[in-house]
Amino acid sequence: MARGTRATGNRRFALPIAGGAVVLAAGGLYAAGLAAGDVPDGTRVRGVDIGGMSRPEARRTLDRELAGTFAAPLTLRIGDRVEKADPAALGLSVDTAATAGSAVNESLDPVSVIGRLFSAENRDIEPVVRVDEEKNRDAVARMGAAAERKVRDGAISFENGQATAVSPVTGTSLVKDRAPDALRDGYLRADRSPVVMPVKRTPPRTDRAETERAMNDFARPAMSGPVTLTLDGRAVTVGPSALGRHLTVQPGAGGRLNPVLDAKGLLGDPEVSGQVRQAAQGPRNAVLGLDGDRVVVTEEARVGHEVEEQALGRAVLPLLTREGAARTAEIPAKAVQPEFTGESAGRLGIKEKVSSFTVEFPAAPYRVTNIARAVERIDGSVVLPGKEWSFNGTVGERTKENGFVDGIMINDGRYVKSPGGGVSAVATTMFNAAFFAGVKPVEYGAHSFYIERYPEGREATVAWGTLDMRWLNDSGNAVYVKAESTDTSVTISFLGTKKYDEVRATKGPRTNVKEPGTRKGSGPGCEVQTQLEGFDVAVGRHFVKDGREVGRENFTTHYTPRDEVVCTPEENAPEAGRPEEKTAAEAAGATEPH
Repeated sequence: MARGTRATGNRRFALPIAGGAVVLAAGGLYAAGLAAGDVPDGTRVRGVDIGGMSRPEARRTLDRELAGTFAAPLTLRIGDRVEKADPAALGLSVDTAATAGSAVNESLDPVSVIGRLFSAENRDIEPVVRVDEEKNRDAVARMGAAAERKVRDGAISFENGQATAVSPVTGTSLVKDRAPDALRDGYLRADRSPVVMPVKRTPPRTDRAETERAMNDFARPAMSGPVTLTLDGRAVTVGPSALGRHLTVQPGAGGRLNPVLDAKGLLGDPEVSGQVRQAAQGPRNAVLGLDGDRVVVTEEARVGHEVEEQALGRAVLPLLTREGAARTAEIPAKAVQPEFTGESAGRLGIKEKVSSFTVEFPAAPYRVTNIARAVERIDGSVVLPGKEWSFNGTVGERTKENGFVDGIMINDGRYVKSPGGGVSAVATTMFNAAFFAGVKPVEYGAHSFYIERYPEGREATVAWGTLDMRWLNDSGNAVYVKAESTDTSVTISFLGTKKYDEVRATKGPRTNVKEPGTRKGSGPGCEVQTQLEGFDVAVGRHFVKDGREVGRENFTTHYTPRDEVVCTPEENAPEAGRPEEKTAAEAAGATEPH
């Protein structure tokens, strides 16, 4: 028993000694593990061994060894485009500090630390990529703009009588929300192969084969020659150039190209519209004249024809794929009735001369042209009961486009040239015809100083946009306006039914007389002007029916003095035929025709 006890006691003493040795050994290994470095042995980054290094050593090694690899340009494939890009410009770089940090085993527990001494496994660490968000975003935006290509359908253009195929184009656009990941992944790719950027492709509705089919089946035949349209035996020829200006092809179901003709544009084309007007003559109103004081029809009304754009399109389009004589067709036209006939004149009460007035003027080429143009637009006007007639509305703006030529006008006391000079003679004639017809004046204005060839207080001028000559037909019957002119006179007559047996005019004496002054002028713009006193004058209009006066109206007009203008001898003399007149509107600085 005693030995057994001793034996037991010896074992108890030996175990603590052995355990202490183990602890001492483990402590040594732990210390050795801590001293072995931050990065475990066998750690590599893209083939660069940083095992056993401290974190700073690993970073310096990576800076040195990887700088060239990750600074090299990237090849980017964006749709069909290939381009090179500097990683720095893309906002991409390797964060070597973070990469070294990711390789470090941060655990300090004894098992992990001692395990590093006996681990022989190789470990590959991926580089940590630093992304400059602003640069990356800007780079993606630039790439997107450069890669953007609008989809274009296959089409056909028509120009100068020729058809040309327009090749289709597939649309491409960068998928911007996926582009940053594609750039980062491509930057980390070890083989540095091209980075395929994400793009969206939009195919055209019409492909190349359909474009060529439309060229062969329609476009080339359409431009092969003119088409001829006939109307009542009259021919209208439409050549390839005019056709091409109003012809397109547009994709329809299944991407098929269909021809489209702008018939409205073709009908209004100058090459076509004149021919159509001659072939399809418009309606003509009846022309009235006088046999004594009785109204007669001098020209009967005529039914006209009108070509409608839809009918033109239906006639032309089928001809475009035909050849030779088959490119001819009859074009239907709609009958258009005249607005005024001899029969309607009787129904409207147009049976006798109501009034007539003539103004004479010195002959001048511009006056002859402009007065004749105004008369042409006025002649044949029919004004129904209760309706207004307007000089500006009927004659239109006095422009060269409307057939008026430059004439002499007065602007702020000086002669100038402008289209329409001379038409105030027509306005004065119209004012007096309306005056003696007994209809109601609505708007009119006299010249600012008196012009000797016009009746005192019974004259008018007009200015586009400033002053009109308007009257209201309150006669109870329609009024037909007959206007005619010669080289030295203009006459306007009202035909209808007399409301009064007679309309008389009276004129009072000149009052508030103002003497003119004298002004001296110099320079090339000076024009000689004779004196004329200024004055006020009252005119009465007396309505007579059944031998007695049934109404009276008074008109008062104020004329300013016309000063004498004396020019020095070297100045220009006034042109022959120039008027000596100035409008009321001119007194406010406006330019008026005469």
